[in-house]
Amino acid sequence: MRRSLTFSLILAGASLAWRGTPRAAEGSLTLGDAIEEAVRAHPGLAAARLGRPVAAAAIDVARQRPNPDLVFEETKETPSDALMLTFPIETASKRGTRIRLAEAGAATSEAELARTEMELRNDVRRAYYALCAAERRAREAEALSGLAERAREAAKQRFESGDTSRLDLLQAELAASQTANDADGARASVTSARSALNVLLGRSPEAPTGTDGDLGAGAVPDLPAAMALADAHSTELAVLDGQIREQNERAALARAQRWPDLGLTGGVTHGDPEEFDWGWRAGLSLTLPLFHHHAAEATLEEATLSQLQAQRTAQESSLHGTVVSAEAIASSRRTQYLRYRDEILPKAAEVETMAEDAFRSGQTNLLAMIQTATGIRDLRNKAIEAGVEYQNALADLERAVGAPLP
Repeated sequence: MRRSLTFSLILAGASLAWRGTPRAAEGSLTLGDAIEEAVRAHPGLAAARLGRPVAAAAIDVARQRPNPDLVFEETKETPSDALMLTFPIETASKRGTRIRLAEAGAATSEAELARTEMELRNDVRRAYYALCAAERRAREAEALSGLAERAREAAKQRFESGDTSRLDLLQAELAASQTANDADGARASVTSARSALNVLLGRSPEAPTGTDGDLGAGAVPDLPAAMALADAHSTELAVLDGQIREQNERAALARAQRWPDLGLTGGVTHGDPEEFDWGWRAGLSLTLPLFHHHAAEATLEEATLSQLQAQRTAQESSLHGTVVSAEAIASSRRTQYLRYRDEILPKAAEVETMAEDAFRSGQTNLLAMIQTATGIRDLRNKAIEAGVEYQNALADLERAVGAPLP
């Protein structure tokens, strides 16, 4: 009867073993809430959005026309005074090409902003599930530490009453000290993971953020669907496409520069008393391409365009390989996690119950009971690690396709 009562005291409160998804604490965030808050409040993304007015201003600059030149001359020759006004005239549609170049640059900026937002979403997913896993490990460590502490108290009482040896007491004290250390380390890991997530959310690092997530959440698209997502939504390809459009316009502007601009001049003269007091002048100026024809600039821009196009082809090929690899790993990690959740952990819970019955019936001692509990805790931690690996593999796949995954 005493042994059964001691056993009940030891196991009281040890039912925190993983038997499903733990209930979230009040005020905890879902993954969707965390991503929404990060997109709204992250300072780095806010700074990236400031590129929009910069791009708009660049378009306004491109729309500007060159100002005319006003020249006043006074000489000893007649006529002695002249006032001339020269209007530059751009040829070969240079202004229109400049505007298209600025608009292409704005589109590239939008693509880079989308890539930055996608990277932030991806980082939040990783940090969120890192905190979720740390919280679960902390709960497991605290449950085992409480169990070991109660076992130590029970062993002490039984040693003082002469029902057990000093060896059993020392082993129970050793287990309690070790599990207390593990619990301290697990709590520190929670603090670290919470700080990392808070920074991404734009919160104070010390904010009491919690998670309401399942390590098995999310779905892995099949390979054809993942390929289609990558081709349609890859932010890396979108940025390269924007840079190629921008470079196309740079090359067109460089080719247009080979055509010299004109200058239309008109003016009035004064100070020739022998022939006339007031006169006029008109002229047309043209830059003579004697030393170069801007051919080098055009060659440079066209070579850069060819390089970007080659980079785009290489990036697309690499992307497809990355998607294939990431999809295979994510599917494998999901299978491993589900095997832990649906097969291994239920069997571990059954072993735990059998160990409890063996201890209750006197077939095993206290140390064996603690060792069994420690082994079950290790299995649960491996299941947590499998869940983290699955979520990280899903994040890798999400980064590869460039689109949010459920």
